Amino acid sequence: MARSFAVSQSESLALEANAAGAAWACAFSSSAEYDAALIAERRAAGVYGPKRRRRQMLVSAAAMAAALAVIVLLIV
Repeated sequence: MARSFAVSQSESLALEANAAGAAWACAFSSSAEYDAALIAERRAAGVYGPKRRRRQMLVSAAAMAAALAVIVLLIV
């Protein structure tokens, strides 16, 4: 049995007006802008966990090892 979904002209105009109003309410100009704001908000809330700074720790460890090697060579 086929069902027909007839929409009256006034209902159609109401839906279009509602959709147009929703489009004006959007604060983002693109989906990329929305995604960037969403990720920034989640990072601020701590969703993604602590930031890892492996490279900075590795460079610091290498610098301390080099400084210790220079000190040992100066003493010997």
